Amino acid sequence: MTAPIVVTTDLCKEYRMGGGVVRALDRVSLSVRRGELVAIMGASGSGKSTLLHLIGGLDFPTSGTVAVEGEELTGLSDRARTIFRRRRLGVVFQSFNLLPTLSAVENVALPMLVDGAGRDDFVARAEAALRLVDMGHRLRHRPEALSGGEQQRVAIARALLNDPAVVLADEPTGNLDSDHAESIWGLLRRLVDDEQRTVVAVTHEPSGARHADRIVVLRDGRIVGTIAEPGGLDASLVSTRYAELVG
Repeated sequence: MTAPIVVTTDLCKEYRMGGGVVRALDRVSLSVRRGELVAIMGASGSGKSTLLHLIGGLDFPTSGTVAVEGEELTGLSDRARTIFRRRRLGVVFQSFNLLPTLSAVENVALPMLVDGAGRDDFVARAEAALRLVDMGHRLRHRPEALSGGEQQRVAIARALLNDPAVVLADEPTGNLDSDHAESIWGLLRRLVDDEQRTVVAVTHEPSGARHADRIVVLRDGRIVGTIAEPGGLDASLVSTRYAELVG
């Protein structure tokens, strides 16, 4: 069996609100294998986005550990964690976060510009990433000329630019209609199957989560179960089992 590429151990995250403390995550232990698509499902406030942000080094846990490719992020300084995230993790958000004045290629290339790459290098790699997500015909278009689904493909290409160990997607189809959403989930599935990428995606949509190899279900900051089926998942099965797990 493939060794885990992501491991969280007894992960807790607390926030102070007013005079009290809210525990967003409560002793969450999770492992993700290389070349696996894992979906994280849960209601609003269940802790699913918090978990993704901790895996991505975008936030720091109250206690517990996060390791990616054997690197314990919780042991890194803020600067080292930022560099690791930029070079070894790809992050896709619900909002596309594209700069309106830049073309698709230029938006994808931004992480390399931050690292000081030369123009010839970043253009070639950005174009290759866009072709990988079927956007080779829209290289010079600005976001205003792209559909929502195309903008999200550009965002995914940007996340793939530095050949990340793990791609983290936070509600990647939350701003898309059902057809574009299905297309994006199909793309994430293809990146796992054909490119051996590792993807961890947060979603509340059974129709999207069904593309995963397994679904981790959170409730009130805790993992309450996993949904997996050897023959593959379908949306109705996901809906039924999810309802059973969250009560």
